[in-house]
Amino acid sequence: MAGPCLVLDMEVTQKPSRPHWYEQHVQPCLAELLGTALFIFMGCLAVLEDSGDTGRLQPALAHGLALGVTVAVLGDISGGHFNPAVSLGVCLLRGLHMTMLIPYWLSQLCGGMIGAGLAKAVAPSERFRNASGGALGAITADEQVPAALVAEIVLSSFLLLVVCMGTINGRTRTPLAPMCIGLAVTVAVLAGGGVSGACMNPARAFGPAIVANYWDYHWVYWAGPMVAALLVGALLRLLIGDQATRLFLK
Repeated sequence: MAGPCLVLDMEVTQKPSRPHWYEQHVQPCLAELLGTALFIFMGCLAVLEDSGDTGRLQPALAHGLALGVTVAVLGDISGGHFNPAVSLGVCLLRGLHMTMLIPYWLSQLCGGMIGAGLAKAVAPSERFRNASGGALGAITADEQVPAALVAEIVLSSFLLLVVCMGTINGRTRTPLAPMCIGLAVTVAVLAGGGVSGACMNPARAFGPAIVANYWDYHWVYWAGPMVAALLVGALLRLLIGDQATRLFLK
């Protein structure tokens, strides 16, 4: 009788189950879609409803707070990117599998269109027209393009550095990352909003551009953040990343 009892008392070590395909592939994309839609809805609505008395403070706070909150609540599902440039930078640092990069981008761009469409639905039509649907309109002449492009690269690099150092790099990772990311966006909009609009996010530019059909100098808001993602990815992999990050080159 001792044999069966011993068998029943033995601890059976089970291998940890792999995440279900839905949680591994579908849920992250849904989280990116939802988070991007909410972030861009809040951002566009802040621009559309801005009375002008507060300067850049209202859009800066709305964008920063909205992003910080969405990263905090959805970050454990998808990483809380809500930005194609962030996804590219994180992918370069092995924080996102290459096969998920395109699905993330599609989810973010669709979320941008949904968010901008919701902002159009609730905002007065006159304000929507006057603000070009919340699209980026800081660049009005060709001579402004070089300064705006440089501003987008630098501001986006600042944001991406905060994201990658706060969430990916092991030595500097912090639970305060959502707050830091939100503050980085707020500071960037306050500092560079008058130069380029401080977009730092191709999805933020793309959604309102589609809804309002406003494409003036739209390429700047793709080129700047994407170049910044490459620069920050190279910076961490070659110079300031921790050992695990830099070992990726070997």
